[in-house]
Amino acid sequence: MAGNINLTAAEEKLAVLIWREAPLTSPDLVGIADREMDWKKSTTYTVLKKLCDKGVFQNENANVSVLLTQDELISRQSRYFVEDTFGGSLPKFITSFFGGKKLSEEQAAELRRLIEENLPAGRQGEGGGGNG
Repeated sequence: MAGNINLTAAEEKLAVLIWREAPLTSPDLVGIADREMDWKKSTTYTVLKKLCDKGVFQNENANVSVLLTQDELISRQSRYFVEDTFGGSLPKFITSFFGGKKLSEEQAAELRRLIEENLPAGRQGEGGGGNG
């Protein structure tokens, strides 16, 4: 798995703005960052460069484009967290996450649906689900 991408608070603010507005030119980005966050041009370009260096965006010929969507970044960060903290064990993560609390019927149904959707082809519907 590729390394984790951690964003500073400033990087996250600019990233959210770019994801909302992209594609856009870097001068347009400077204007929006000035209006919405009161950032100077130099601050915007410095933070944009850091985001580009991290592989989240690209700024080529004054055009800013998305290399990693917000969902892709969150997914990558989540996978890295489970891998790093729980040795890649999703069951260990879920056990820790719920910490002894009971699932609601809605949560259980959603988890069943997600598991079913992510089983290898041909395995859907094998899980049973009866009470035995």
